[in-house]
Amino acid sequence: MIQTVVKRDGRIVGFNEQKIMAAIRKAMLHTKQGDDETLIQQIADNISVNGEPQMTVEDIQDSVEMELMKSARKDVAQKYIAYRHQRSVARKAKTRDIFLEIINIKNNDVTRENANMNADTPAGMMMKFASESTKPFVDDYLLSEEARDAVKHNYIHIHDKDYYPTKSLTCVQHPLDNILEHGFYAGHGSSRPARRIETASMLACISMETAQNEMHGGQAIPAFDFYLAPFVRASYIEEVKNLEQLEGKELKHLYDLPFKDYERKPLDNLQGEERLVQHAVNKTVARVHQAMEAFIHNMNTIHSRGGNQVVFSSINYGTDTSAEGRCIMREILISTYEGVGNGETAIFPIQIWKKKRGVNYLPEDPNYDLYQLACKVTARRFFPNFLNLDASFNQDSDWRADDPKRYMHEVATMGCRTRVFENRFGPKTSVGRGNLSFTTINIVRLAIECMGIEDKEQRINTFFAKLDHTLDITAQQLNDRFEFQKSAFAKQFPLLMNSLWIGCEQLKPTDKVEKVINQGTLGIGFIGLAECLVALIGKHHGESEEAQQLGLRIVTYMRDRITEFSERFQHNFSVLATPAEGLSGKFTKVDRKDFGVIPGVTDRDYYTNSNHVPVYYKCTARHKAEVEAPYHNLTRGGHIFYVEIDGDATHNPEVIMNIVDMMDTYDMGYGSVNHNRNRCMDCGYENADPQMHVCPKCGSRNIDRLQRITGYLVGTTDRWNHGKLCELNDRVTHVDSGNQLSLFDRL
Repeated sequence: MIQTVVKRDGRIVGFNEQKIMAAIRKAMLHTKQGDDETLIQQIADNISVNGEPQMTVEDIQDSVEMELMKSARKDVAQKYIAYRHQRSVARKAKTRDIFLEIINIKNNDVTRENANMNADTPAGMMMKFASESTKPFVDDYLLSEEARDAVKHNYIHIHDKDYYPTKSLTCVQHPLDNILEHGFYAGHGSSRPARRIETASMLACISMETAQNEMHGGQAIPAFDFYLAPFVRASYIEEVKNLEQLEGKELKHLYDLPFKDYERKPLDNLQGEERLVQHAVNKTVARVHQAMEAFIHNMNTIHSRGGNQVVFSSINYGTDTSAEGRCIMREILISTYEGVGNGETAIFPIQIWKKKRGVNYLPEDPNYDLYQLACKVTARRFFPNFLNLDASFNQDSDWRADDPKRYMHEVATMGCRTRVFENRFGPKTSVGRGNLSFTTINIVRLAIECMGIEDKEQRINTFFAKLDHTLDITAQQLNDRFEFQKSAFAKQFPLLMNSLWIGCEQLKPTDKVEKVINQGTLGIGFIGLAECLVALIGKHHGESEEAQQLGLRIVTYMRDRITEFSERFQHNFSVLATPAEGLSGKFTKVDRKDFGVIPGVTDRDYYTNSNHVPVYYKCTARHKAEVEAPYHNLTRGGHIFYVEIDGDATHNPEVIMNIVDMMDTYDMGYGSVNHNRNRCMDCGYENADPQMHVCPKCGSRNIDRLQRITGYLVGTTDRWNHGKLCELNDRVTHVDSGNQLSLFDRL
């Protein structure tokens, strides 16, 4: 006798005979003879009594077909089979429509979910087919009923849900020294250790490309300058050895010659060994420059994963004060300034300058000249972004200026904003660690549901009760995903779990990754604080001090609850200021359908990213900094501060320095500057003229606007989804780079 039924989504429910009877009756009503209640009851009884204790929906429907075929009502059997087929087609209709849009390369939010993936190519199509097929499987079989319901009703968004079944992790900061010193094995052959700068540069590319195939998020190098510096000296020694052969004499005493810097200089008027040394230095700098140029070129052309997607890569640098480290930084900056291909701005890697007092921030600091160069490059090429190591929450008491591995105690970030530093289960470091997975809460929807409550205090209290409940669901969902991820075997991630992840040396190929992945973080993100505040009290935090205090109260509450989750589940939970791309419009679209157009809340096609002041709100850069700064300490899973400047910043790097000054003054962790950059899509020519409609170089009218989408650049806005395009069009400037602004005195 049937007792329970397994539904198509995996849920188990009690058996209900009436559902069988209703289905047969519906089929009978479409025949000439009409219904037969006696036969309906007879068939339902036979199936109920003779069935297994637990059956699937499909098995029960098969039994109905068999009973109808054995009866005298073959006409009913035909109608039932046809109806069953129609229902099957209807269930698949949404998937079919999505697939057709992919096939026909429609420009929509499905095919433009990730602006740096070309979904129009054959590989890109396969990637999207797989993605859209996998998500329903996750909903049906891998999520709890509570989490599935929260997703369905637009309360939470599970990021990279299509990668959920793979058990992959999000991102990692590569300990590149492991690769460069020991080589690596990635499942299909091995690589030897590097001996010269060209090889080191190539292995840095290969490391990130290979790991990208094993993970669903970004790849970063936390100390690009420190890791590559030894190979500058090695290349210099190689050049001296070449001179030994040319000169026919031994020059070993020049191998370890101390240098304050590696600078190209003319050989005129130089004699003897001084001339030989300068020649070797010139050759070395030229090789370093070519290696950095090749690194940038490779990171913008090599493809990883499906879909012709270039590696989502980042590099952190700025604090190596050695002559060799400075050479690496100078040449990567010069190469970035010059551009790639036809002189266009490189999209990847996202470059992050690690700013620190005593190292590179003040005029008396040893790397101050490189900081000035970094600001000049940013003024033209958007990168580097700036990571503030002096922020109160980015400091480590173990950092020492004379420690050759001090980068182990420096926070590093993914370019989009993801931050991993604090660690309950190991050393406080970014190296060899990353985010495991993250989920974002739609706090706007929670606020909208409270708008009908007239009493403000009760309205806000109800919001917090809803937030509390949603936080519990989200934390449990992330813990469930962690439990699934930890069952993977090390051999599933041949590079990540052999050379990159902290503690991976403990693992054998057939060991599960459970031993080491708790070193990573689980992020709980949020989106639309501005719209949430408007729904609750009528103003956002950029225009109201009351709203600002409520916003801080909301995010502080999230931080405090997440600290509780870390204790309860024994994980590194963190609050993430979500870098929403496709999500910015997805949440809004559903909420507008459910609640209508609400001024200041659902009246635009996107929600404001995380805790940012709305992009359309006109204010000074200083005011924006004052409002957003306090949230950086609360969102240690990742955050970013943006300033939009007007005009051509190329000739005004001082304005970039002023933005970094603001970050320092207001204790912000990570920031960047957006400005205007036009790009000819035919010849690659770029300039900052906001009225450039015709390329002055080739005459083309195929002009695109190069812009930052969340924390990274996109080569063409053609790949932006609708919500982000609307946000781009609404952005207003905060600083006029045409004026020599001095927001703060140099500190």
